[in-house]
Amino acid sequence: MKRDATDWPSLHLVAREALRFSYAPYSRYPVAAALRCVDGRVFTGVNVENASYGLTLCAERAAIVAAVAAGAREFTALAIVVPGATPASPCGACRQVLREFPPSFAVRSYASRGRPLTTTTAALLPLSFGPENLAPSRKRKPRA
Repeated sequence: MKRDATDWPSLHLVAREALRFSYAPYSRYPVAAALRCVDGRVFTGVNVENASYGLTLCAERAAIVAAVAAGAREFTALAIVVPGATPASPCGACRQVLREFPPSFAVRSYASRGRPLTTTTAALLPLSFGPENLAPSRKRKPRA
């Protein structure tokens, strides 16, 4: 098994600092994420709620969108920060969006106290649907 060389304390700090920008007037549950790219760049995202709840954007997807908009397509780690005592796992929509960018990478969720939850994007969405499930001309190498 390959050793995780991620500087988790630094990535956690970046996500924690972004938490103050969350827009969560309805749930009052702010979430922030910091996504590290293979080239070392880090992109943050926060949840942005909407009165039409279905239009709410999660922090994890906001970080992916920011990274992709800057040309990034390969990621090594995602730190998620939430308040309270229990780390939050990404929702189903976020899991599917994270899965779009192989190979699998590390995900660590932190709460205000206690131990973080550590997993990978592959473990978050087993038996997932991805680009390789589409027509042969759209196939990509399966993720690791």
